[in-house]
Amino acid sequence: MTSTDDNSRTGTNRRTFLAATAAAAAFAASRLQADDDYSDTAPPVRYPDHRLVTLDERFNKLKLGNTPIQRLYHSKEMLWAEGPAWNGSGRYLVWSDIPNNVQHRWLEEDGHVSTVRNPSYNSNGNTFDFHGRQISCEHLTRSVVRYEHDGTRNVLASEFNGKSLNAPNDAVVHPNGDIWFTDPGYGGLMDYEGRNANNGSVQPYQKEAVYRIESSTGKLTQVTTDIFKPNGLCFSPDYKKLYVADTGASHYKDAKKEIKVWDIVNEKSLANGRTFASMDLELNGETVAGMADGIRCDIDGNVWSSAGWVGQGYDGVHVFGHEDGQRIGQILLPEICSNVCFGGSKRNRLFMTGSTSLYAVYTNIRGAHIT
Repeated sequence: MTSTDDNSRTGTNRRTFLAATAAAAAFAASRLQADDDYSDTAPPVRYPDHRLVTLDERFNKLKLGNTPIQRLYHSKEMLWAEGPAWNGSGRYLVWSDIPNNVQHRWLEEDGHVSTVRNPSYNSNGNTFDFHGRQISCEHLTRSVVRYEHDGTRNVLASEFNGKSLNAPNDAVVHPNGDIWFTDPGYGGLMDYEGRNANNGSVQPYQKEAVYRIESSTGKLTQVTTDIFKPNGLCFSPDYKKLYVADTGASHYKDAKKEIKVWDIVNEKSLANGRTFASMDLELNGETVAGMADGIRCDIDGNVWSSAGWVGQGYDGVHVFGHEDGQRIGQILLPEICSNVCFGGSKRNRLFMTGSTSLYAVYTNIRGAHIT
C-alpha cells in the first residue's frame, strides 16, 4: 500500500525530472539557435569552434583552433546554391543558384557579391581550366560549356552516341586539358532545376555515366557507367585516382550512399572501381546516412565531402582520411551543404555552398588543385 506521502514524493520527483528535462532541452535549443546565428549581432564564437568536430586524431592537424566558420553571404531569395569554383587570378569565387538560373561571384578583396551571369541555363557545377577559362555544367541545355576569354560561350559536349546527355552535374580539369564530368540527370527529372524529360524513367535520356572530353580533339568518351548516379568528383593530388560521389539512393533502392574511387589508366580510362567511403554515421545511438555531393581533395589526399539530408549533427562537410576512407572529422552547418572547393590566396580556405548561403572556414592544409 502506498502512502499519501509516497505519492506526493513520487509526483514531486516526476515533476522535477520533467522540469529538468525541459530545461535541458531548452538549453540545447538555445545553444543550437546561437550556433545557427550568423548575423552581425550574433555573439562571438568561442575558440576552438566546436562545430569543427574531430572524430579521429588525424583531423586535428587539418583544422585550426583559432578560426570560426563564417557565413559570407545569405539571401532568402537564393534557393539552391551549388558549384563553387575559385578563380586564382581574379581572386573571386563563382557559384550557381540553379533554380534562380543565375551565377554569383564573391570578391576576396572586399566580400562584394554580384550576379555574374543571368541566365546561367540552370548551371550546376563550375570549375576553371589551366588557362583560367570557366567550365560550367548546364542542366537546361544538358551541356558542358566553356566561357572563353572574350566572353563567348562554347558548347563542349551535349550528346553521346546520338542521344542527348541527361543534365551534366559537375566537372574537373586534368593538367593535360581533358575535362571529366558526371551526368546523373537530376536537371532532366524536374523543371525546378532544368527541364523535365517526362519519359517516366529515372534516366532522362540515357544511362547515368562519367565522361571525359579530350582537349586535343574534343572527342567525348564514356569512362564508366558502373555507378548509379555520379555526382561530385575530384582527382587525387597526383591525378592517379578519380573519386566520385554516388547519390543514386535518391532514385534507386539498391544504391549505396557512398563515395567511389577508380584508378586512372594512362590519363584516359578508369579501372578497379571500388567503395572509398560510406556515408553511414553513428549518431545519437543509431546509424544514419545522408548524401555526399560535391567533393575535393587536399594536398595530402584526404577527401572533403559535402553532406546533407539527415539534419543537425550530420549536415555540413565530412572529411575522410586518404589512407582508409574512414571519417576523421566534420564541419557542422545549419543548412544542407551541396558542394565545396578550396580557394583563397593561399588555397587554404574551404568554401561551402549551403542551400541559401555561402560559408567558409580556414584550414591548416591547402587544396590539392587550382579550384
